[in-house]
Amino acid sequence: MSNNSNPNYFRLGIFVLAAIGVLLAVILIFGSGQIFKKSFYVETYIKQSVTGLDAGASVRFRGVKIGQVSMISLSGDIYERHVPFHDRRQYVVVRMQIFGDKVDESQISEFVKNNLRARVKSMGITGVNYVEFDFISNANDSHQLPYEWKSEYPVIPSLPNQADEIISGIQKLIGALNEMNIDGTQKKIDALITNLNIMMAGDGKGNEGVIESVKQLNVIMARIAKVTDKDELSILMRELVGTMVALRQTVTSIQGDTSTTIENLKQASENLNEFSRIASQSPSSLIWAEPPPKITPPLSGSGAQK
Repeated sequence: MSNNSNPNYFRLGIFVLAAIGVLLAVILIFGSGQIFKKSFYVETYIKQSVTGLDAGASVRFRGVKIGQVSMISLSGDIYERHVPFHDRRQYVVVRMQIFGDKVDESQISEFVKNNLRARVKSMGITGVNYVEFDFISNANDSHQLPYEWKSEYPVIPSLPNQADEIISGIQKLIGALNEMNIDGTQKKIDALITNLNIMMAGDGKGNEGVIESVKQLNVIMARIAKVTDKDELSILMRELVGTMVALRQTVTSIQGDTSTTIENLKQASENLNEFSRIASQSPSSLIWAEPPPKITPPLSGSGAQK
């Protein structure tokens, strides 16, 4: 009976060995030889939810696959086992296997100094997430998660998930809207609209409004356009030229009369000066044409001799 069963065991062993060989071949073919590639491990800590991110998810650098997620766990189960539960940080620890011959774990610290950060992203509408590495310019604006334990692998700081940032922004906006005084704002807007209507249409109490002012301005512009009509403007220019000519003649005539008057005044001034000179030197000449002869009295001695 044992002789009949030996061939069956032999065939079963051959089948099992063949299945293992096929499985290894499938792993080597579909794994693209990554099992034998040089690799190292890094990890990052995330405070938000990582729903949609599973072990085996891609790790990409600017869209290029450079590794895969090897494990997802909580810091309380890995590093904070001896910490009281209420004091645990409970970060999500994401460990990643990075493939490559030109990059090793000794260079990770240098990359982190140059603002290398990790972020969980989503592949569109599929809901499948992956980890994206990239260098950012505003790393100082992002708060790095603090921790006290000694990490098993090099740590790459994480950035908040973009979806979480959007949701957080929406929540803050809703909170701000809830804190606003909507009724008071509505009343102010209504008062503003009322004032604008009064300004535009007037209030019928002396304030004619912008519309009436525009109408009056249109009338004024029409009058200006009429005055500046070509024919009327020509007549106005001719009248202006005639007025200028008459004004010039008047000024010229006044200038001639003024010159004669000034000359007469000059001559009268000279005559007056001459009269004053004569009156001071010979007042008698003002009455007689010539001065009277000088009278010489007789001497007493000469009369006695006669």
